Order: sequence, then structure tokens, then C-alpha cells
Amino acid sequence: MGTIDEIRKARLKKLKAIENRGFLAYPGQTKRTHTGELALKDFSKLARAKKEIVLVGRIMSLRQHGGLTFAHIEDETDKIQIVFKKDRIGEKSYKFFLDNFDIGDFIETRGILFKTKKGEKTLEVQDFKILAKSLLPLPEKWHGLKDVEERFRKRYLDLIFNPEVKKKFELRTRIIQEIRNFLEKEGFLEVETPILQPLYGGAKARPFKTHLNALDLDLYLRISPELYLKRLIVGGFEKVYEIGKCFRNEGMDKSHNPDFTMLEFYWTYADYKDLMKLAEEMFSQLFKKIFGKLEINYEGKKINFRPPWPRVEFTQLLRKYTKINLDEIHVEALKKEAKKLGIKAQGGKAEIADEIYKKFCRPKLWQPTFVIHHPLDAFPLAKQLEKKSDKTANFQLVVADFELVNAFSELNDPLEQRKRFKEQEKIFKEGFKEAQRMDEDYIEALEYGMPPAAGFGMGIDRLVALLTDSHSLREIILFPTMRPKQ
Repeated sequence: MGTIDEIRKARLKKLKAIENRGFLAYPGQTKRTHTGELALKDFSKLARAKKEIVLVGRIMSLRQHGGLTFAHIEDETDKIQIVFKKDRIGEKSYKFFLDNFDIGDFIETRGILFKTKKGEKTLEVQDFKILAKSLLPLPEKWHGLKDVEERFRKRYLDLIFNPEVKKKFELRTRIIQEIRNFLEKEGFLEVETPILQPLYGGAKARPFKTHLNALDLDLYLRISPELYLKRLIVGGFEKVYEIGKCFRNEGMDKSHNPDFTMLEFYWTYADYKDLMKLAEEMFSQLFKKIFGKLEINYEGKKINFRPPWPRVEFTQLLRKYTKINLDEIHVEALKKEAKKLGIKAQGGKAEIADEIYKKFCRPKLWQPTFVIHHPLDAFPLAKQLEKKSDKTANFQLVVADFELVNAFSELNDPLEQRKRFKEQEKIFKEGFKEAQRMDEDYIEALEYGMPPAAGFGMGIDRLVALLTDSHSLREIILFPTMRPKQ
């Protein structure tokens, strides 16, 4: 076998030979009558009737035996064997096929189904044509590729050679559809809100910035749809949801990608406790529909989603695993504790405590757990647990060290919201670039009156990684962000 350049040059010659015979190498139409799956399913009936059918697909193997050439072609549904017989299609056509067709080409074949002596279901080709000439050879050793990043860079090859990868993405689509089905049965309306926003908000994160030339206006890719969805609550919608892309200019690891898919929904006249019950119902239904049970395996460990799930206070977890009593410690003392634990302290008390929790507490939570009542400053858009409390009416759903869900009773007091935004602006100016920003337009919307509501945000990618037993989000994002090759 020659180099890639030599193979490409040889295939370009074959492409020219096909065109010189008067054929289109990349025709716009084909007349498929059966998928590979359907041909195999109805094989007995079609073979008995000696009915001509047309199959299409990519050539995945070629084996020549004198006047016979066997091949396997593959479409989205299945792989099937085909055979070219010199005495059936004629010497010229047979030679034309051998000289100009390669593994990787897409082909249309017309013929009759039969079984070989070895019992393999096969199409005897009576006519054929090229559908797309491949100029580069399919890699021979793609299975078990050691350079995993190459699989992500060339996802199209990953999908060709690794059926289990394709199944993950098919399952991803089904998971999203079942979530939609559940929410719509519960009366939620799917909506769309802006991805380009004049001011980012709804989460603590650094944004991506861009510029709109038409209006000479700086814009941000959204970090969350939250503030726009809550404007819809002000406008009179009572149950809304959105599934869409968000973008955060932050670190990359097994549970973070710069662009990711979020589900957010808002439920008027409900609180965070109602959301916990709804979450248990949604997951139970999702698991029963897809797996037929409430238990999965992830990285060799069983996870049982049978409700009810434990509710554990954030401060209790911190005390249990780090001996830090968040209710009594001052921010400066907390910074010293963080430094001892090897954590760079940024932001206020809530932000520092969260970094300690992520490193020392969250990895201990393998079974589904509601971590409730975070410090009040952790979520500037959330309601206070009760008057004079320094805790939030909230929960995070944690499973196998993944923060799957972040949810809370929504703050709807515009005066308190302004105060919270001012506090965030202060720590932003002190260097905490993930702080939320003052949003005057959102506060104005609140001043028209927003009813009590609860909000729920879930990372779809993290959920799919968990349900497909994938270690990293890159496994279940079709085209994850990658460092360029040098």
C-alpha cells in the first residue's frame, strides 16, 4: 500500500475513468427500494419471489475469487453482502468495477437476493452505479485507536468504525425526546430565547464576547437562558422550558465543554421542594421508558435511581468531609483553610466554600443525592430559605460526582435582586470574573411583578454521559472543542 498522497492520486485517476465512461461520479439521485435492515428482515419473501431490489451504501470490504467478487455494503441500518459475477454482469462491467471501485465508495446495486453455500444472505448484483467516489482510504486500524483525541477530531470515522459510538448518539436523541414528552405532558411550553445577548446572566461564568457590525454592538453568547425565561414568567406564561446550547469561557475537563446543551424550565406557583418531587418523577419515567428499570452501571458501579433520594445540607457535607463549620467561620479564616487544602481562594465566602466542596465532598456522592440549602451568596437569583437565614431555598442533584441539576425557588423581589447584583459587582471588581453582572432591564421586568416560581437547570451532556457510561462529555458531544494539532 502506498502513501496517502499516492492512494489519493490513484483514486483521482479512477474518478476520471468513471467520468470518461459517461457516468457521474457524484450523482444527485438514487432509486433505493430497501434499506439493508429491511432486505435482511424480508429476505425469505424477497428471495422466493426473485424480486429485484435496489440497495445502496458504503463499500466496507472487497474479496475477489476469480470471476466472483464479494463485498459488504453498509447503510445506516445494517450491513449486507453483495456479489458481482463476471458471467452475470459481463466482462466489461466486471472489469470496470474491479478497476475503479474501492473500499469507502458509495454504490447503488440492483439485483436478487439469495443465500450462498455458507448460508450468508447476499444480493447478486445485476447492475450498479457509483454514488460517491472516496478519494481517501478508510483507516485500517481505527478500531481501538490509541489516540482518542483523533476519534473526536474525525468523528465521522469514529461513527463508521465504532457502532457503539453511534448507538450513544441515538440514545442521546431518545433521552432528549423523552424529557420533552414528560415536560409537555406536565403542561410545559417549549420556547426559544436569545443566544446573542447584550448582557450575559443567569449563572456564574465567564462569557464569550462578539460584535454585531450592523448595530456596532458588543454582544455575548449566553451562559444561561434563565433571565429571559423569567421575563416570560413576568409576561404571563406559567410553565416554560428550553433545551439549547449555552457557552461558557472556562476550563475544560470531563464534565465541562465550552459549548454545552442545557435544559431549563420554570414553574410558576411552585418552590424548590416541588421541583425535587418533579425531578424524581421525571427521572423515574425516563429510566423506565429507556431502560425498563431504575438502575444503571457507571464506571463499574451500580447507581440506583429509585426515589426518594437523600436530602443532605451543604454545610453538613462540608463539616463531614473537611471539618469546616461554614456557619461559624469568617471569610478570611475560610481563605486560610482553603489554602491549606491546596485551593486558590477567589470570590466571597460562598465561592470559596463551593471550591472546597467540589474537591472534597462532591466526589463522595455516587448515588443520587439532593444537596440542599447552599450559602445564600452562592445563588444571587435564588430566594432566601427563610427570613434572616443565610441559606438558599435550593438543591443540586449530584450523581457519580456529576452536578446534574441546579434548581431553586426564584428570587422575585426586585429590591433584593438589585442588592444581590450590587454585591456581585463588588466581587467582580475585586477580581472574581465569574460573578454575575448588574442587569437593569431584568430588574425593571421584576418591578412589573413576577409571581412565585421555581427554576430547574440540567446539563443534558452530563446526563447522557452518565446514562451511556461515558467517562467524559467529549464522548457524547458529536464535535467537542479540541486543541488544534500543532
